Formats: sequence, C-alpha cells, structure tokens
Amino acid sequence: MLQKIQKARLLQRAVLPFVASFALLALLALALDGLLHALDLRWVGRWLGIPGTLLIIASTVYSLRKRKLIRRGQPAQLLKWHESLAWLGSLLVLVHAGVHFNAILGWLAVWAMLINVGSGLTGQFLLERSRRRMEEARQRLRAGGLPEADLENQLYWDSLTFDAVKQWRVVHFPITRAFAVLATAHIVAVFLFWGWN
Repeated sequence: MLQKIQKARLLQRAVLPFVASFALLALLALALDGLLHALDLRWVGRWLGIPGTLLIIASTVYSLRKRKLIRRGQPAQLLKWHESLAWLGSLLVLVHAGVHFNAILGWLAVWAMLINVGSGLTGQFLLERSRRRMEEARQRLRAGGLPEADLENQLYWDSLTFDAVKQWRVVHFPITRAFAVLATAHIVAVFLFWGWN
C-alpha cells in the first residue's frame, strides 16, 4: 500500500509536471501557429525565431554563472530564469519553425532544440527527485533520533547517488552544442540566402 502511495506521489510531483511542460510547449506552439495562419499573419511567425533565439541565448547566463565565467546573480534564481527563458524561447522558435516546411537545416535545429529541452526537463526531474529523496531520508533519520555526527555517514550512499545524478549534464551539454551548431548554421544560411518574401 505504501509503495502505491509513493508511486502516486512520484507521478503527481515529478512525472506529470515533466510531461505537462513538454505537452504545453507543443500545444501552445501549434495554437499560436494556427492563430497566426487564421489571422493571415504568417509573416509574424517568420520573425519569431529572432526573439526566441535571443531568449535561449539569455538563458545561458545560468551556465556562465555555474562555470564562474560571470560572478553576478544567485545560481538558484538564475536556474529558474534559465528554465523559463529557454522554454519561452523554444516556444517562439517552434512557432517560427511552423512556417517553414522545406528548410531541412532549420528542422534539424528544431529537433535538436526539442531534444535539448527534453534533456533539460529530464535533468530537472532527476535532480529534483534525487534531492527530495535525500532530504526525506535526512528527515526520517533525524526523526529516528540519529545524532548529527552519524547522519552524514548514513547518507553517504544517497549523496553519491545524488552526485551521480548531477552528472546528467554530461549528456545535456553535447546536445546543447549540437543544437547551437545547427541553429547557427541555420541562421547563417538565412543570411546567405535572404529570400523572405
């Protein structure tokens, strides 16, 4: 019975927000693109790639702070901004992509972006779940009367697991780089073959 409750809680706290965020991104992109087409404003979608790309670039401030390339800002707040700006930028880029069905390079960039967003959401899910499980174990051990001195020894394996989960970035960064290269190639191609009629 307890396992069913824990699974239901995991589903409610972690899996549903993950799926909902990705589904909302797709549904909003389709709705906005449909609205632009219905209002005969397809040309607006062509230009949404620019602010979308700028938002995605702005979201990298968190990564710069994490690597100590910049010193300003609180990492926790910057992470929230990173997630929000990248999501919103991805939405605008998806609406932009909905206009062009023949741009192979652009579509490769879009797929790389979607995989990147999925990777980021997966990492967010894994880190949050791991952090929550470690904190629940800490609270349970404290409630059981375990002295503070012994607490870290008991949580040693949990902390190793948490550190291992934090390594998901090893996967996220190459995906991000692939997206950056494809997006840059798409942008360069647009400027080389500027034919927006």
